[in-house]
Amino acid sequence: MKLHYSIPALLVAGLVSTTAIAARTDVTIGMALEPPNLDPTGGAAAAIDEVVYANIYEGLTRFAPDGSVLPALAKEWTIENDGARYVFSLNEGVTFHDGAQFTADDVKFSFDRAMAEDSTNAQKVLFANIENVEVVDELTVAVNMKQADGSLLFNLAWGDAIILDEASATDAATNPVGTGPFTFVDWVQGDRVEIAKNPDYWGEPVQLESATFKFISEPTAAFAAIMAGDVDVFTNYPAPENLPQLDADPRFSVVLGSTEGETILSMNNASAPLNDLRVRQAISHAINRDEIIDGAMFGYGTPIGTHFAPHNPAYVDLTAQSNFDPEKAKALLVEAGFSEGLTLSLKLPPPSYARRGGEIIAAQLRDVGIDTDIENVEWAQWIEQVFKGRDFDLTIVSHTEPMDIGVYANPDYYFQYDNAELQELMAAFSVETDTAKRDEMLSNAQQIIADDYVNGYLFQLAKTGVANSKLKGLWANAPTQANDLTGVYWED
Repeated sequence: MKLHYSIPALLVAGLVSTTAIAARTDVTIGMALEPPNLDPTGGAAAAIDEVVYANIYEGLTRFAPDGSVLPALAKEWTIENDGARYVFSLNEGVTFHDGAQFTADDVKFSFDRAMAEDSTNAQKVLFANIENVEVVDELTVAVNMKQADGSLLFNLAWGDAIILDEASATDAATNPVGTGPFTFVDWVQGDRVEIAKNPDYWGEPVQLESATFKFISEPTAAFAAIMAGDVDVFTNYPAPENLPQLDADPRFSVVLGSTEGETILSMNNASAPLNDLRVRQAISHAINRDEIIDGAMFGYGTPIGTHFAPHNPAYVDLTAQSNFDPEKAKALLVEAGFSEGLTLSLKLPPPSYARRGGEIIAAQLRDVGIDTDIENVEWAQWIEQVFKGRDFDLTIVSHTEPMDIGVYANPDYYFQYDNAELQELMAAFSVETDTAKRDEMLSNAQQIIADDYVNGYLFQLAKTGVANSKLKGLWANAPTQANDLTGVYWED
């Protein structure tokens, strides 16, 4: 840094030695999407976890930056009855942000709530194998399984499995009260969420005093905000076309990593004509993945042919099975009785991968005889109409939950795929503890959904992060949907 003052050098040296410049303790995080609420147990939107996971709320276990599972509210555990009973020892001295003591009763309440018939938990399947939750004593809780379960510790690290206090759970959507290192301060809807350091946190104190999550959905506005310093970091920068320019600017660090985000052209498998395998297959062969990645993501993304992350050791590359073949797509449509073509709805949520990708896919489908009625919807509309209401033919979305191929075993999931063979396979997977056998089962599951052309598999979403070069401790990869601020700090 150049000094533009005519102060004698010795005086400057003296000033520097006696007056240290304190590092910043606040941060502003840019996000493309605003969460519809702040309760990760009551909504499917990734943006919820991006604000609250590990910051406000904690579970018994949690994901580390590399995707491994670490202790959180549970300090240790034992596995009994050949994997059918997990006994968790809880950390002592933990309090919720309102001062309430954290005990085993809170774990039982949270899991019972998630398993309840009227549960709104978007990943209720995570708890499907739990028989009951038993309070052993104030700091010990046992989870009894219907059958042996090799996935429980992984499942409990999801944001959908965070622990709530019964007294404050009702208001969690707008006033989240957790046990985490940050407390909720304010939510100015349409603009930002503010959080502050929890002075009574039971674990390792965070270095930040405050953080603001700023919602900027428009790519040009995101670029303006990062350039002006109004935003310190976009962990998922929404305008990949700007990355080369930002990478060349010493004020910023550009970090490219991987995510769990399988970006797919979802199809309503229960609705005609998409209940016909030949129509789904035709759509898949009409798609040119490389053109979508180049046109919508400016080259950032890895082609996929099934619903599984390429960085996972059990991944099988099945892209060739649904290769770009427009002539085959046309022939399949004729075989299915649509020689004159057909028209489908295409509902696009706000992310740029969906809006930009949707225009490209619409043109590709048009080339084989499929017209699309494009409707741009806001995130709350997408949740209500598509995810909950199943009122759609096609949509584009990134599924950012970790290793979530299990959703294909749920016929009530929004794309309504019902395959008994896969359901039996995933039920067996949930109780298998041998790693090699589990990987084989995952490979088989990938093949089944590829054979059924359940959805159009596009690409694995890249993590394109942009940050002030002095901001440290951010995750390079995204093993779950989170902006974990527990290790974030400013370099002096």
